[in-house]
Parts: sequence; structure tokens; C-alpha cells
Amino acid sequence: MAAVTASHFVSNRSRSAYDGAFDSEPVKFQSFRIPYLSSRAAAHEGLRSRNVVDSLQIMNLVFVGAEVAPWSKTGGLGDVLGGLPPAMADNGHRVMTVAPRYDQYKDAWDTGIVVELKVGGSIETVHFFHCHKKGVDRVFIDHPMFLEKVWGKTGGKIYGPLTGTDYEDNQLRFSLLCQMTFSSSSASFKSSTSQQQFNTSLDHVVYERSLFIIFWEDVVFVANNWHTALLPCYLKTMYQSHSIYKNAKVAFCIHNIAYQGRFAYLDFACLNLPDQFKSSFDFIDGYDKPVKGRKINWMKAGILESDRVVTVSPYYAQELVSGEEKGVELDNILLTGITGIVNGMDTNEWNPSTEKYISAKL
Repeated sequence: MAAVTASHFVSNRSRSAYDGAFDSEPVKFQSFRIPYLSSRAAAHEGLRSRNVVDSLQIMNLVFVGAEVAPWSKTGGLGDVLGGLPPAMADNGHRVMTVAPRYDQYKDAWDTGIVVELKVGGSIETVHFFHCHKKGVDRVFIDHPMFLEKVWGKTGGKIYGPLTGTDYEDNQLRFSLLCQMTFSSSSASFKSSTSQQQFNTSLDHVVYERSLFIIFWEDVVFVANNWHTALLPCYLKTMYQSHSIYKNAKVAFCIHNIAYQGRFAYLDFACLNLPDQFKSSFDFIDGYDKPVKGRKINWMKAGILESDRVVTVSPYYAQELVSGEEKGVELDNILLTGITGIVNGMDTNEWNPSTEKYISAKL
């Protein structure tokens, strides 16, 4: 599972802080084994380069995605966010996932936390749901743009009413997801009721709940696919510019480059980002959809603004920079550097010796 790369690039030079976790000194890469994961990696050497892995560094990791198994899944992305975080937690890392709440998940409780934020041109009220399983804090973003559209693990309806058709407000939906990630990761949720109540301020709202609120300065956000490509942009403009999350880094993982989040250029205004980011989104292709001519491209921005770019295998990393067709017009952008790490699998979930759907046990 490619997102494991977040811990692959930490060296002893960054043991006390993550300022050096993504430095530019080109040195030899050494791999190590992680349960359930293959750690074989290969990288295209561009402007980004690789660090020595001297030892297993304990990290704060926040995986963000549009789906997370078993709660929501259309394919491999859901499997990665379902299986990789527990494997990382088993290695001693502090791990959280953030994903939308598409249904009334019976194992996720309402934290009572309510946050208001600007999405597009309106102020939206958002709730947090949470559960703690296999050492991982699972946080679900609750808003009608997710819950009312899908209502259950219904495959393609996560992204549109029918397969191949997108919701018209997908930019707003996933902008909301990206913005709420930073509120989620600043709260360490307890899975059981606390004897002590804590009063604290989070995003200008005061709560009294059984929560320990911790602003994680040393955290790696692992963004997955175009839906989370705004993470590095919001991190820089809304938080690091105010000395919050100043040591945080973003690793952007490409699972399928064919889906990039291309929208009309005028739609940049609905993202509530300063004009300094326009060049990272600016994109021109030869297609008439969603509009002809100049567009914005979320994945392009995610690639350019993140600290690391990774993908699901060494072969796919090489393929993506091999030409315009395989790189789907982002091949030149990816020449800045991309690392491929072979997808792992959860052997508790995928085990031929116990699989009930195959006749022969292997």
C-alpha cells in the first residue's frame, strides 16, 4: 500500500522534528519490512529525492481519502485506507483516518463537535463521528453533501448518481473534506468516556467533551487521489501562514492518474484559495469537458504543492513519467519526482486459506 512512504523518508536528522523529513539531499535509499506490506520501492529521481531510512521513526500519520473500507469502498483506494493504517499502528505509529460519513455507521459515535466553515460561497455546519478500531482513530466527516447523496455503501454513488456521472458539487464536497481534515487531526478522540471534562478551543468554537485536544505540529498528512489534493494548499494558506502545523508535511499518493479533478478555470474561485495557487492549478488540454480550453486540475496542484509524491508500485511510477499517454498529460509535472511502493494487503482480509468464496483452500 503505497502510502506507507510517509514513514519511509524519515531519517535520524529529523528525529526531533519533521523539518528534515523531506529534505533534498540525494542519498541512498534503504528499505525495511513492515507487517502485511511490501517495502520494495523505486523512484524517478527528479527535484525531489530520497532519504536514508536509519530506523523506524514513530510518527503522527493522518490518512485522508474519499473512501475507507469497510465503511465505504469502490476499489483499491478503500482497501488501502482500511488496511494500511492498522499496519502502521501495529508498528507504534499514531494513526488517524479521515473520510466522509456516507451512511449511519453503527460503530461510529457522534462526538458532539460542531464546526462552521466556508465552502464555496456559503457557511456550512459540519459534525464529527468517530470510532477507534485496531489502534486507529477513524474520523468521519458528517454533512448532507455526503450523507444525503449516498446513504450506504453503494459503490459508484460515492462520486456520482450513476457510474461515470459526477455530482455537480464534487468540488465543494471534497473541498469540505480537505478543510475539515485539519480540525479532525487536532483532536485525539477517546473511544471511552473520560472522567474529566476538558474545555478547549478548536477553530474558534469552544467544546466541553471527552476529548484530548492536541495540535499536532509533527504530523504527516497522506492525501490520496485528486479528492484530497487541496490538503497542501489549505495547510499552507490557512495554518502554516499562522504558525500552526508549521512542521507538518503532505505526501500525495496517486492511485489512478486517469481521474485528476479537472474543472472550469473560473471554478478556482469556489476553492477559497489565494491567487498565488492559480499557477499550480492552471491546465490546458484538448478536451471539451467539463469546458473547452483552460481548466483547473486538482491533481496537478496536489503534485506541485505536496512535499512527496508517491504511487502504488515501482512499475506504475515509471509508467507515469514515460510519456503523455501513460501520464495522462501530467508526465512532465511528475518529472519533479515520484516514488512507487508496491501495494500491500491485509492478510486477515485477503487470506486464501480461510476465504469462503473459493472452493480450494490454499
